Amino acid sequence: MRNFLAAALIALGLLALPVPIVAQDTDDPLQALLQENAALVANASRQTVQTVLDALIASDLPTVPAFLARWQARDVYQRSSDGLFVLVEDEDADPLTLLTLSTGQVVGTATSRELDHLRPNRGVQDLIGAALVQFQLGADDPAERTRALDNIARTPAASHLPMIADMVANETDPALRDTAQWLLTRLSISYGQDDAVRVSAIESLSGDLRVEARAALNPLLTTRTRVAETLPDNINIARVLTPGSDALSMTDAYAMLVDAGLAPPRVTATARRDALIANISDGFVGGAPVHTLETDAARMDAYDALVVAGLAPPTISDAEAATVIAAHVFFEQYNEASAIVTTAAADTVAAINARVTALEMVDLSLDGLSLASIYFLAAIGLAITFGVMGVINMAHGEFIMMGAYTGYLVQSLVPDYTVSIIIALPLAFAVTFGAGVAMERSIIRWLYHRPLETLLATFGISIALQQIVRQIFGAQARPFTPPDWLAGSLDFNDVVSISYIRIAIFGLGVIFFIVLWLILNKTRLGLEVRAVTQNPAMAASMGINPDRINMLTFGLGSGIAGIAGVAIGLFAQVTPELGTNYIVQSFMTVVVGGVGNIFGTLAGAGMIGFFQKGVEWLNPSNTLAAQTYMILFVILFIQFRPKGIIALKGRAAEM
Repeated sequence: MRNFLAAALIALGLLALPVPIVAQDTDDPLQALLQENAALVANASRQTVQTVLDALIASDLPTVPAFLARWQARDVYQRSSDGLFVLVEDEDADPLTLLTLSTGQVVGTATSRELDHLRPNRGVQDLIGAALVQFQLGADDPAERTRALDNIARTPAASHLPMIADMVANETDPALRDTAQWLLTRLSISYGQDDAVRVSAIESLSGDLRVEARAALNPLLTTRTRVAETLPDNINIARVLTPGSDALSMTDAYAMLVDAGLAPPRVTATARRDALIANISDGFVGGAPVHTLETDAARMDAYDALVVAGLAPPTISDAEAATVIAAHVFFEQYNEASAIVTTAAADTVAAINARVTALEMVDLSLDGLSLASIYFLAAIGLAITFGVMGVINMAHGEFIMMGAYTGYLVQSLVPDYTVSIIIALPLAFAVTFGAGVAMERSIIRWLYHRPLETLLATFGISIALQQIVRQIFGAQARPFTPPDWLAGSLDFNDVVSISYIRIAIFGLGVIFFIVLWLILNKTRLGLEVRAVTQNPAMAASMGINPDRINMLTFGLGSGIAGIAGVAIGLFAQVTPELGTNYIVQSFMTVVVGGVGNIFGTLAGAGMIGFFQKGVEWLNPSNTLAAQTYMILFVILFIQFRPKGIIALKGRAAEM
């Protein structure tokens, strides 16, 4: 009886012990397969993991895709005691709840010390992802198919080619089909079954402007420089090099011969000196007393003696080196073996580059047109003021700055960016119109026909306005944010694009041009302005008040500068120095175009804008050079056409 009780207690104790995972998961075919390759799974590397992946794929188990995804995500653990692979429910829990690989059922708990966390490195993760793609490509979830295509793009292989071709034929999502088609082209270029397939894929990219297209073709055109006694016949040669040319110097050519074992290395001056020092014995070297080796010729004779004695390597003269070089042929060899493929790639890249160059000219023209629009807005008010009144207004830039700050203040009060701009445009005109009238009435009216005093006075006003704004708003830039519909750019293709703000400024410039033309040509005010411009004395005799016209004209020019400031502030930093960045260009625009003429201002803005962008394109690393060359261009231009592109008759013509 006592033995029976003891046996019963032992049995109950065994039942109370945790059931090992082995007993609960050994029937899982996936677990069994992993156990057969346990060491390779636990210590996966790029060199060994493919064996496991091939076995998993060949098994056709439905649980393999989910396992590969979890393995790639570093979610798999191995229990140290029995070597079985499991998942955990919550990695931060203690103890950890263990789950089976296939069903996700809870099978027990363990501490982190009892588990080994499998952390495949990036290379192993890429290989797992490459194996996973064949399952993901056929998934119902578009996100899964997208991830599969991303994995293939990162680690393409020849085995992916038939899978991608099948996806292109059956994919229903247009965006995914386009991505798959691009990958099919890329894979066909690298792994096509024959040259005809590869050439067809290459030629299909002839109109493709994407950087990725050139990135797919450029590896086919990579070369390595080689040297041989005669030019080989069985390799794909890019070009033969001439030693001594820019492509291959004589020094580099001889170094290639040395590296190829076709010529002995040349002895440098340092090596000769070291050899002489190493062979000094009893005050002699090479049979000559050391104290006599004061010249290069003496040292060379001593070194030659060492060569004869076999104590130093012989020297190679320039003539001897040239003879050895002339006895060999140097050439660049394509890394791609097929000449048909490299020829097609070179032709396609040349066609793409030619089209890119043409489109870059279009894009440059759009940039020049955009910059011309900005200069036109900044200068049109100055053109009216300068042309009608002959006043050199150095404070014109500060009216632009005032307009930008008006936009900033309105936007700080009106959170809707679109509404704030609509309010800011007329308000900026009113503010700067009033400021211009006040400045004309208080200062400018007393300085007519005194250009130097006017210049100095307006320059002083410019500095004063900057300091006033700096005291009120501070020196830091203030935000003036464009609305969402002005964010981004209009992209015609991968080369040509223009921002929506620049388009809006161009449209604003067109509107200003039309409105000002109508004012100057279709209204009584415009008639009186033109009369005062052409002959102020005669206009006064006809009942026109030149003093009033000058006041309104100066106010109009200042108001236009304020509106320009709102437009410029949308993309430039709103600071007290904002106007100084445009005052010089504004004066150059007016002078080149012809003072007092809106057509001339338009022409001047176009000429300066396109010229500046052209210089920046030729020298993109130095934008300051564009400003310098632009000033030099204006100086030369006015030497040949001092009245500007479109000269105005009247007072402006006499200036």
